[in-house]
Formats: sequence, C-alpha cells, structure tokens
Amino acid sequence: MIILFDLDGTLIDSTEAILESFHNSFAVHGFSVPDDAQIKALIGHPLDVMYRELGVDEALVLDFVTTYKEHYREISTQKTKLLPNAKEAVEAAAAFASLGIVTTKTGKYSRILMEHFGLMDKFEVLVGREHVQNPKPHAEPILKALQSFDTKNKEIWMIGDTQMDLLSAKNAGVNSIGVLSGYEEEKSLKKFSEIIFNDSLDAICYLKSRKTAYFTV
Repeated sequence: MIILFDLDGTLIDSTEAILESFHNSFAVHGFSVPDDAQIKALIGHPLDVMYRELGVDEALVLDFVTTYKEHYREISTQKTKLLPNAKEAVEAAAAFASLGIVTTKTGKYSRILMEHFGLMDKFEVLVGREHVQNPKPHAEPILKALQSFDTKNKEIWMIGDTQMDLLSAKNAGVNSIGVLSGYEEEKSLKKFSEIIFNDSLDAICYLKSRKTAYFTV
C-alpha cells in the first residue's frame, strides 16, 4: 500500500505562521492587511493564487510571495505544530505502507518542518510547490510522487483536508480520504470522497484494517 499525505490541516497546523507571514508581506509592501478569515479560506492553494485572490495586482504577486517566504522561513518551526494524533498516524502508517507527502507548500520548508518534528525519515518522497508546474487539484503532484514508488499491484491513497487534495487524487486515478482536522467541513469534502474521518490517525486505522482484511481473506 502507498499512502500520500497532505500537510497543512492533515498533519500540521501552521495557521499562525501562515497568517503572520501574510500580515508581514502586506505591511512590508504598504498594503492593508486582509481579514484572517479571508486568508484562512484560501489555505491549501499555492501562494501566488492566494495573493491574487486577496486582490494583489499580478505585477506584484511574486514580490509578495518572496517576502512571505523570507518571513515564513524564519518563524515556521517555532509557529507550526503537529496536529493531534498526527505523529501516531505517521508512525502507524509506516509500519504497513510506503509513505509520501504531497503539498502546495514550498517543499524545501516542508522538509525542514518534518525534520524538525522527527518524521521526515518515515517518508520516501516529498513533493512541494516548486517540484511541479501544476499544483493540486491537478494530478501532477501525485503522479510526480508516485514516480518514487513501485506501484504495481499496490493500493494508492491520498489523505487530505481540502477539496483540492481529493480532486487531485481523482484526477490522478487514486483513492482518497478526507479528514476534518483542517480547513474544510464534511459537507464540502463529501462532494469528492465518500470516506471521511476526523483526523489522519482514524484514516490510517481504516487503511490498516483494509490491509489486514485483504491478507486474511
């Protein structure tokens, strides 16, 4: 079995770091800071998309993204935490499956975060925003990750907290599980996956039971 995890809202909570970095970027460039609710509603999208949706002119988007990343790099490990049961989920999953991370966050900083939490060694691949041309919900990030695995006769699952995670899985032709530990409600996730759990550990327990049932039939 191959299990791919999203990060924000699935394994980690970096809301504080994200909001602070957005606040800083708008302040540095002399613009009014959007409401936190507006920013949080866009988490999961690539940064350039978020800034466009927040009204930043196209000519300035890359400057805002650069400023964001400079600040985020300085604060990310201090202002990001693992979600409840996330560590247990990853450790449990690594005992019976091959694991990867597929995120719209910058891969470089995502790797640093997971090393900070002592979990990066559980994953065989991490695909971030800079590794693909087309981010989620496009299939490319998942297909890119799967290049690191032998997928023959393997069940493949994507676990994520947003529609984009589930749509990316659908577009890539793999199974998906939605979790309610992040930024979207069950009603919106159920439009794209019938399998919804409270958090990543519940999802992993379900997948472990599937694998056990498969081998005992």
